[in-house]
Amino acid sequence: MTHIALYPGSFDPITNGHIDVACRAARLFDELIVAIYEGDELHDKRALFSVEERRAMAEQALAGLAPNLRVDTYRGLTVNYARSVGAQVIVRGLRAVSDFEYEFKLAHMNRHMAPDVDVVCLMTSSQHSFVSSSLIKQVASLGGNVQGLVPDHVAEALARKFGAVVRE
Repeated sequence: MTHIALYPGSFDPITNGHIDVACRAARLFDELIVAIYEGDELHDKRALFSVEERRAMAEQALAGLAPNLRVDTYRGLTVNYARSVGAQVIVRGLRAVSDFEYEFKLAHMNRHMAPDVDVVCLMTSSQHSFVSSSLIKQVASLGGNVQGLVPDHVAEALARKFGAVVRE
């Protein structure tokens, strides 16, 4: 049996924390699909980057890191997409205790809707525990340096969006 896992998210934009979780999850499963949610509405916020931009940034960031990893996009309920691609597991990353309550509720709702799909949470590596896409966007929008927190091509895309210069 092939064990397929799904790592869903908005990835608006992808961060080094996301990449860390994806690489570690890819070692645990036969196949890992990094699934980017296509909707414009992301937790009551508009996406900064289009789904095409987010997919391109994720593909570039993850290229060559694991042979069993691929990037896709989806709409609708994550559990429905998981079933459609044959994924038995949804992978989630936890940065801090504050993430746990949300992920706990989400896991139980997913379990209610799809008892055949499990949720596995991976703790983010400590050097990425404070990094979130929202915080990255906020810092970048104010001209702050996000180098080392996101891949270089993502820092450059953020700088273009906000009309800033990438700081080394």
